[in-house]
Amino acid sequence: MKCVFVTVGTTSFDDLIACVSAPDSLQKIESLGYSRLILQIGRGSVVPEPFSTESFTLDVYRYKDSLKEDIQKADLVISHAGAGSCLETLEKGKPLVVVINEKLMNNHQLELAKQLHKEGHLFYCTCSTLPGLLQSMDLSTLKCYPPGQPEKFSTFLDKVVGLQK
Repeated sequence: MKCVFVTVGTTSFDDLIACVSAPDSLQKIESLGYSRLILQIGRGSVVPEPFSTESFTLDVYRYKDSLKEDIQKADLVISHAGAGSCLETLEKGKPLVVVINEKLMNNHQLELAKQLHKEGHLFYCTCSTLPGLLQSMDLSTLKCYPPGQPEKFSTFLDKVVGLQK
């Protein structure tokens, strides 16, 4: 049973939750062979109704102490661009799609996603381009992120956020 896990971390990202739980997105996810979608919605005000049919299950929750288990079980992770969520997913070797929140103007998150995309570790998009990306992306082209290099990652983050000139 293939599973998609969507995480927004401790923040809220209503546009992402609304987009991924829209009927046409659910249909698309199901047509790609996934039979379960887990939404971690944080502080969001968009709260989709969980449901279960013979062929598809939608689970929704706000927080858990650890997302490790859900990331571990997932065959695809769709995440907000928080560095923590991205790193945790990549270190577990899971295919990752990062969705950029266009409403956050200070978008160092975009730089991070672009860089990791350039290195072949993830796909990134915005809410409006997510459905198209789900359709067209080829997960087999993703390269494993070298595990155990958090310092490399934080140096990179510092550069992106401009803490290091």
